[in-house]
Amino acid sequence: MQRLSLGDFELSTFSDGTYYLDGGALFGVVPKSMWSRKVLADEQNRVVVGLNSLLIRTGKHTVLVETGIGNKLSERMAKIYSQPAKLLENLSAARVGPEDIDIVINSHLHFDHCGWNTVRKNGRTVATFPKAQYYVQEGEWQHGRRQLERDAISYISDNYDPLIKSGQMHLLHGDQEIVPGIAVRIFPGHTAKMQAVIINSGGKTACYISDLIPTSAHLDLNWVMAFDLFPLETIESRKRYYARALPEKWLTVFTHDPNVPWAYVEKGAMGKLVARGPTDNPPDSGSGGSPKA
Repeated sequence: MQRLSLGDFELSTFSDGTYYLDGGALFGVVPKSMWSRKVLADEQNRVVVGLNSLLIRTGKHTVLVETGIGNKLSERMAKIYSQPAKLLENLSAARVGPEDIDIVINSHLHFDHCGWNTVRKNGRTVATFPKAQYYVQEGEWQHGRRQLERDAISYISDNYDPLIKSGQMHLLHGDQEIVPGIAVRIFPGHTAKMQAVIINSGGKTACYISDLIPTSAHLDLNWVMAFDLFPLETIESRKRYYARALPEKWLTVFTHDPNVPWAYVEKGAMGKLVARGPTDNPPDSGSGGSPKA
């Protein structure tokens, strides 16, 4: 767990553990000779990736962004990806119980982002966080339920359909403020309706950017995952994100980086983008920041 203050809010990262992805898929068309300088692969060309969730305490609400892989993978999928299932254990170690969560926000509905949304109890699939309201884009849910050949394996209906039936999951239609200081904004590319979560308090801004920039090794505009359904839109969405995040000094939260859960993205030597570790008091950007588009 790492923790810092953002204005009047407290942000903490919690991990569901690490799992494996093929290095070629994680970096798409980028040659291995380039990405292997930043990330080491094993003999099967797999790299270790993180499962980072973000806990936001506003003073009025306790918000959890993303819920990792969870514990409902099939035996086959668990063998391929591994199933660490550490999120609830790590939250408990920080004295955060399932009943303490008011709001859960999923950036999208791939199994490694919403696995702990639900648990199986006595033959039923129920909300892991019984008092929480859950939020995701309706377009994301509609895509997942189509079970298309390209990405059907990424969607496990038990992670979300029981919540829709119970009324706990709210299907959004575009950019929206969830509670004061916390808004979602669509950044297409990885999926058509993937949403980032933008947090603003005291003139400071953080963003859980999800799979638009999955790790600190993916800062370059063209380092796009093979998993992205719309890679050219990923590049355009990154441009749009950097146009605000760099000058306003947003804290970027990386969903899949096992070592760097968050950082400030800056232009370094030769104009290359670099990740700088956060402090509680980063240099003032001179603008108030805002979750507005």
